[in-house]
Formats: sequence, structure tokens, C-alpha cells
Amino acid sequence: MRRFKKSKKAWSAFPDNVAIQLNDTHPTLAIVELQRILIDLEGLEWDEAWSIVTKTFGYTNHTVMPEALEKWSVPLVQNLLPRHLQIIYDINMEFLQMVERRFPKDRDMLGRVSIIEESQPQMVRMAYLATIGSHKVNGVAELHSDLIRTTVFKDFVTIYGPDKFTNVTNGITPRRWLHQANPRLSELIASKIGGHEFLTDLTLLNKLEAFADDKEFRKEWQEIKYANKVRLAQHILKTTGVKVNPKALFDIQVKRIHEYKRQQLNILGVIHRYLSIKAMSPEERKKLAPRVSIFGGKAAPGYWMAKTVIHLVCSVGEVVNKDPDVGDLLKVIYIEDYNVSKAEIITPASDISEHISTAGTEASGTSNMKFVLNGGLIIGTCDGANVSHFLPFLLPLSVSSVSYIFSLLTLYLSPNVSSLSLSPLSRVYTTEPPALH
Repeated sequence: MRRFKKSKKAWSAFPDNVAIQLNDTHPTLAIVELQRILIDLEGLEWDEAWSIVTKTFGYTNHTVMPEALEKWSVPLVQNLLPRHLQIIYDINMEFLQMVERRFPKDRDMLGRVSIIEESQPQMVRMAYLATIGSHKVNGVAELHSDLIRTTVFKDFVTIYGPDKFTNVTNGITPRRWLHQANPRLSELIASKIGGHEFLTDLTLLNKLEAFADDKEFRKEWQEIKYANKVRLAQHILKTTGVKVNPKALFDIQVKRIHEYKRQQLNILGVIHRYLSIKAMSPEERKKLAPRVSIFGGKAAPGYWMAKTVIHLVCSVGEVVNKDPDVGDLLKVIYIEDYNVSKAEIITPASDISEHISTAGTEASGTSNMKFVLNGGLIIGTCDGANVSHFLPFLLPLSVSSVSYIFSLLTLYLSPNVSSLSLSPLSRVYTTEPPALH
């Protein structure tokens, strides 16, 4: 606002020069703050100020999880930000009067769409405030955007019409997640398809299909994957003291620790695998492909269940990694202090990665894109960007009615695919879950 005021332009030109995108529900109070500044400090009339505010803000909704939609207690806001609460009341009154005029026969709608929830105590519905105060509302994957139109913001679609609600699918930058994180693979691809233009136009990767049966290309691809696995194995040894075999299948799940992302389901599967190996004879164990199950991610400081899941993973690792009966057939690793720098080491090293959120809860997800871009097979639920990006490649698994395994060109190229007992884009399990091999 200081920069804009230096331009000496009229306030009506503010939305033409400034755009503010709310990156989820958390910064919604910015809408109220801009309205406060315009009417209290700059002396604008309410209607003129509100027109500027709604033209300035856009709202990206990142999740349908209730806790992330945020409800703030009225007593809390009253105590900390009394003027802002007054403005919220005024915004709500103007909005509800408009709804009442347009839908006079639907009195129940007023309660459903009110910014103030009539509970004990009263709550400010911040997601509703963000929707009312923005000129556009977008989800972050086709499935998620459809969900918010038909569930969370269904009444608002009726009020404002469908044009206010749109989809902008999340993405990643190939410059970081391929060219920087996996430079050898980037150079190999560039050498085959005629340059690095694919880093800004991933549709050019289709040209790689011509090399799917090229022995030299496949050999170099496998060598790059192995080198990346060696690098990750060295990092694991240095940080955890556990030695893992880079020739084993690396099964990776790295993302925020959350119940809906279901790291607990993954570790229960690891426990089952461990117990199955323990019950096998030495001859049966010789038929198994070694596997390293790798976990990583941060948990919110006060999220007790997430901390408990981390504790469980580490405790399972303590048992499995020291069991001489199992040896290299199974290792369990929790990578501490997960961040972007570590992700650049982890992502290029995956053989398979897990994206197994409860269907309907993952708005988009982006690590799925990072792992696939680095030549990894992903296992995931029919959820978020798994659907909009990878749906043409879905192969249903009977392990769960909503679980799918995604087969891409990498199936041809990964050295450990044979260990999964899959043949490219063909085999579908219809009755029994896949065996441990």
C-alpha cells in the first residue's frame, strides 16, 4: 500500500495494480485488515472500500479437512482484535442482507452461509469470509475443486454462480525437481529429445517413448537410478547409522505426518511384511527381493497422534534393523528433519513411493509429481492430483477398493520393477493381493 500511494493514483486503481492471493484459509484476516485500512485510515466509504477489497483478493483453498478451514472463536477475536470483529460483523450483515433479498424463501440458507456460526461459543468461519471477500476461489486439483463446489461451498456456488469457483491444479518446477535434484537424468533426457526445452514443457517427455526398448538408454537410466540410491544410502548411514543395500527396492513415503496421509497404514504393512519374513523358511527367504521402507516428514508441534506415528515407525525400525533373521530383506528408516534439501536427495532414489491418503482428503499433493518426474513408480489412492495427472495409467489393486498403482514409462526403465512382479501396463490383480515378492 505504501508503494501504491507513492504512485498518486486513485484508490479505484488499486486492484489493477495489486493482487493478493490467499494461499489457503490461514491469512484470511488480510481481507478484514485491508477493509479496515481503507475505511479507517484512508477515509473511503464502505461500499467503495469493499469493492476494492473483493477485486484485490483471490482465495486458494488447499483442503476440505475441517480443522484447516479454520473457525476462530468470537471471544478470542473480540479480545485480541475488537475492531476487526466489528468489520467482520458488518461484512456478514451486508452479505446476509444480499442473500435474503435473492433467496427470500430459503431462510435456512442464512444460517448455513453466515460467517458467524451460532454455536457455544460463537465462531468465525474463516473459509466463508475468504470466499465472500475474494473475486475468485480455486481448488488445487480437478477432484478437489469439484469437491469444494459440491460440499464445502455448495451454497456459495448457488449464491455467486459457478464462474467464481475454478480449478488451478498444483504443480512443481522441473528446474528444481529434475534438473537440479537429478542432473544426470536431466542430461540423459536432453541428449535423447534434443535439448532442455522439456524443463518448461513437460509434454516433450512423450518423445522418450521412442527409447523405451533402447538397451543403451535403459542401461544408462538404471545406472543413474542406482547412483542416486547409493547417494541416499550414504546419507542414511551418515545420519542414522543404519547400512542399507542400494540394490534393494527403495519404498518411500515422505510428506507431512498426518492421519489422513496414512503413514500408519504403511507402517502396519511393514510390520506385516516383517512378521511374514520371520515365518518363512531360509529357502523361502531366498526368493524375496530386499526392500528398504523409508519414511520422512514433519509433524505439527502439538499433533500428538502424528508424533505417535513417528515414534511407532522409529520403534519398528529399532526391532527390524537389528534382527539377524531378516538382514537386508527389510530395513525401516525414518529420515530426520525432512526438508527440501533432503527431498532433493530422496526423490531421485525411489523405486516406488506411497501416496495413500484416504480418498477424498488429499486436495492435490505434489510429491507424487516429483517422484514420477524422477523415474519412480507411485502407489496411491484415487485422490487429488493422483487422479488428474495419472488417471489414464490406473491399475486397480484388490488390496483396497480405492487403491491404485500407477504405471508409467518408468516401469520399463526401473531395475527393480521385476521385483514387483509387474509387467508394464498389463498385469492387474483382481482376486488376491500381490505376494511379498
